[in-house]
Amino acid sequence: MKRYPAFDPPEYVAWTRDDHEVEAFRERLRADPARAEVLERLTNDQRLDLYRGLVRTRLTDIALKRWVRQGVISKAWLGTGEEATTVGPVHALRRGTMNGGPRNPTNENSSVLTPASSLPDIVAPMIRNSGACSEMGMPVAEIFRAYMGTADGPTRGRDGHYGSIEHGVIAPISHVGDMVPIVTGIALSFAARGTGQVAMTWIGDGSTKTGVAHEGLNFAAVRRAPAIFIIQNNQVALGTRLAQHHLAATSSRFADWPRAYGMWGGVFDGNNVLDAYALTALAVERCRRGDGPAMLVAETFRMGGHATHDEAEARETFDAELFAQWGRRDPIGLYEEYLADDGVPRSTLADIEAKVEAEVERAQEEALASRRDHMPEGKSAVEGVYA
Repeated sequence: MKRYPAFDPPEYVAWTRDDHEVEAFRERLRADPARAEVLERLTNDQRLDLYRGLVRTRLTDIALKRWVRQGVISKAWLGTGEEATTVGPVHALRRGTMNGGPRNPTNENSSVLTPASSLPDIVAPMIRNSGACSEMGMPVAEIFRAYMGTADGPTRGRDGHYGSIEHGVIAPISHVGDMVPIVTGIALSFAARGTGQVAMTWIGDGSTKTGVAHEGLNFAAVRRAPAIFIIQNNQVALGTRLAQHHLAATSSRFADWPRAYGMWGGVFDGNNVLDAYALTALAVERCRRGDGPAMLVAETFRMGGHATHDEAEARETFDAELFAQWGRRDPIGLYEEYLADDGVPRSTLADIEAKVEAEVERAQEEALASRRDHMPEGKSAVEGVYA
């Protein structure tokens, strides 16, 4: 895809194909027969939809970063470099709307009731997983409206944490780790009602150290909740390097955690969208069968700051070589090369990118119009509150 020197990490601006990394990407997909079998069932349309999701997520972040530079918003929390950890797992879920419509419904007023067996799954993203919102069906404009606090946005201007129950997206909670017991409770409700749904959330390497996350994980395991917990190890918690708060005997620092909690699980390459998809698809199948929760570990890296305001500090937190190493593993660049080697014309990929770029541009225009015409009135602050 196109690179944006003013907004991309410098390693991505200068990105070129590394044959060793591309082969490692492919070899990862052959290493586990069960995952390989899942990938064999993917259609070409599904493979291209994964690419579409990666590009949409990256371009949404670039638009937000541009707005920060222009003073439209004050800061943004981005998932640059971690897109595959979000997009791959979401595409393994059942997506749609609660009223039975498609992911992007054309009739928002539909009153059609959805059979329990086809209700969409539920995701609870962290700030780093905003791409889950659009991949579950939320319009990108809703993400932009949430950042600008418009009255017609998903939170009606009240909170920068956004979601959409209609599309199966639970808005994040600022207190990291708190989504674990929330998702556990939602999953238990699915089991009690026999809906066949699955609930999924991501846990940062830092939030694994919170008591509430531990309690929620343990309870989910004991109660065999149909939930998937993805430990998103991006090597840093705010500004604290992983080695400063976590010790483990294995090269994948969390590889032994599923067994410790009595859950099924495994490790996937968080920069390989197909590996992320395949392992999550296996976890989803187990959850739907009633085999209990799964804990998946995504090994990835945060290519920027905690938010747009501290990118310089992030660069001081790690050696430049670590950024260079992970920069060679851009999840979009690697997937593009994989698809091209598999016979997908580069013109097809360019056409997808152009259409997604137009989609994101339209979303920006819609959100800016909302900021002009639909900011919340002061009196709305006391509407819909308990006390």
